[in-house]
Amino acid sequence: MDCLFCKIAAGEIPSNKIYEDDKVLAFYDIDPKAPVHFLVIPKEHIASADCITAENSTLIAHVFEVIAKIAADLKLEKGYRIVNNCGEHGGQTVGHLHFHILAGRSLTWPPG
Repeated sequence: MDCLFCKIAAGEIPSNKIYEDDKVLAFYDIDPKAPVHFLVIPKEHIASADCITAENSTLIAHVFEVIAKIAADLKLEKGYRIVNNCGEHGGQTVGHLHFHILAGRSLTWPPG
């Protein structure tokens, strides 16, 4: 499979890791859009949010548990934004489910 995030999860491509366990990897975005900007991905290849099922939804719940843990570790008490882009028109550029976490400044809405 020629998936960028699968290669990062497998350690074939280096990343600036924040967190890793047997199911999830979190790493800083290489093109940050906020003072704090990291990605959280399941290690299992799931193409997009459209592919979340009853069989893999416990993994997605774990992703959100990890996000909460990292936010607490990074002391993001003032708040943060979780973004998931789904599909081409939704802005998804890597075909592997991932969540952007942005923080460190006041975030406006709509994002642009």
